[in-house]
Amino acid sequence: MTGKEQQVKNSFIYMLPLLVSGIFPFVALPILTRILTKEDYGILALAQIYAILVSGFADFGMRASYDRNFFKYKNDKIKSAQLLFSTLFFVILNFVFLASLTFFFRNTFADLIVRDAQYGNLLFVALCAQFSSSVSYYYYSYFKNSELAKKFTAFTIAQNIINVVLSLFMVAYLKTGVIGIVYAQLLSGLIIFSAQSYKFLIMLKPSLDKSILLESIKISYPLTPTIFFGVIGTQFDKYMIGLLATVGGVGIYSIGQKVASVAFTFMTAIQNVFSPQVYTRMFDLKEKGGESIGSYLTPFVYISTAFALIIAVFSEEIISILTPVSYHGAIDIVTVLAMYYGFLFFGKITPMQLIYSKKTYMCTVLSTVSMGFNIVLNILFIMKWGAIGAAWGTFLAAVISGSLFFMVAQKHYLIKWEYLKIGTIFLVFFASAMLMIVLRDFNADYATRLILKGISIGFYIYLGIKFNVITMDNYRLLKDIVFKKMFSCEPSRAVKS
Repeated sequence: MTGKEQQVKNSFIYMLPLLVSGIFPFVALPILTRILTKEDYGILALAQIYAILVSGFADFGMRASYDRNFFKYKNDKIKSAQLLFSTLFFVILNFVFLASLTFFFRNTFADLIVRDAQYGNLLFVALCAQFSSSVSYYYYSYFKNSELAKKFTAFTIAQNIINVVLSLFMVAYLKTGVIGIVYAQLLSGLIIFSAQSYKFLIMLKPSLDKSILLESIKISYPLTPTIFFGVIGTQFDKYMIGLLATVGGVGIYSIGQKVASVAFTFMTAIQNVFSPQVYTRMFDLKEKGGESIGSYLTPFVYISTAFALIIAVFSEEIISILTPVSYHGAIDIVTVLAMYYGFLFFGKITPMQLIYSKKTYMCTVLSTVSMGFNIVLNILFIMKWGAIGAAWGTFLAAVISGSLFFMVAQKHYLIKWEYLKIGTIFLVFFASAMLMIVLRDFNADYATRLILKGISIGFYIYLGIKFNVITMDNYRLLKDIVFKKMFSCEPSRAVKS
């Protein structure tokens, strides 16, 4: 199998967990939204803000340094193992300390975050649940970067299935209320992390290396403020809705964000395919790698944006099917946040440029600026328009700060992007999404909206053909891989790129 065929095959293997992580929550959502109130979802969202923030500090920016250094030691099995286990040891030690503080002061923190001290236990369990899932990142990253797509997929699918089944069991059968969701997340995360640890203890000899760990910390510690600012940037909107509007508004917003974030999930899966190739070209070709990376990434821009476009255009159908009327205020929120997630493609690339260049401090500087834009715009927009204002504030802040990130990253590691192609892709994407919002605001009849939805999707497909993303050669390649090789019982062979 050629290198291109292997990449395409891996792309489809990575899509399998997306089908599960996308379909299964949507199966559960109509049930959960008819049991849990908007206020329940609002409280859950606020508790998860704290969990994401603390887990980020426990991580200490080690994800970025691990992904970078993996390729440095990829040909040395001993050092690869030392990198993995040293990183895990450091991150888990950080978490134990921070989780202990949370446990002893959980009611105080709950009063600050959720504005009700009685949710202290929910806050603590949410933190443990978040970490039990996020710590598995390093195992998943090893699979991804080693192009062990099937192992990556098997664990991801298992975790999603276990999480959804346990959530329904806790909430619908045991009647635990909203805390049942975080208990389900905690149990599913622990099960998968334990299984992964067992697998890796068989594959790799566990050992620590002080020098490798210190090297990773040296790269990662400038990113710690970035983590804080990043969480503020992505979660501040929900907190301010709760502060300036209502907890119910937080619930509506969080449902809209959950649906829209499916686009981000697909984008993450696509990143799992291209990021190893991008880092490989950076390390192998140095500065010359940027000449080929741009054209290499154009199809990925198109594909990832396509998912965001579908969600943005069909937001009203998705929300109407999945939730009762009380949640339908999330329709426009989904459309706006889908635009936000679609634009985040460059947010996957620009940090790689700065991290490769060892300019991690720039991430902190730029994240500070981004946080400033996000805070100001969210406060102004939420005070004026409530939850939908938060969506617009988040999107506009991302466009402004993302543009700054892009310009700075290009100065440190130049990627020759195909600007005309990607510009056209985003123009069609944003125009289609905005058209849907305008038509709903002016109460255009559904038949008109449906026709224009079809035209938007059709024109986007035309762009794929024009830009040679949708071709007969690619179709035949996909057909061959998906139906003849991907699901065949033939033993895998070593791949030479």
